[in-house]
Amino acid sequence: MSIKKIVTGQIVVPEKKRQARQLRREMTPPEKHLWQSLRANRLGGFHFRRQQIIDGYIVDFYCHAADMVIELDGPIHKGQKVYDERRQKYLESQGLTVLRFTNQQVLEDKDQVLTEILIALNRRF
Repeated sequence: MSIKKIVTGQIVVPEKKRQARQLRREMTPPEKHLWQSLRANRLGGFHFRRQQIIDGYIVDFYCHAADMVIELDGPIHKGQKVYDERRQKYLESQGLTVLRFTNQQVLEDKDQVLTEILIALNRRF
């Protein structure tokens, strides 16, 4: 489905690469919990990447085949609503679907979160 190359061919500054690697090493408990269900094509055969850089933004999870970003919102997001809205609008302007879930949703009802993700993935095809 992807027509343009969102990830490949982009210029990424070394500091952003280091930041993404650090975020992968230090995933939050909700990110780890969801990652166990997304990694290795476990959700509907879709391949996800974690802490993927897209045009200077680091997204929590990214599925290239479906042009989809999944973001988990924890306490830090309460203080950066304007930034998150601007970031989401930009990602959507690039043809990406952005799904947002709270950390609490992932920890308390991961099956429902996975169902919503899978429904959205299948809508993209």
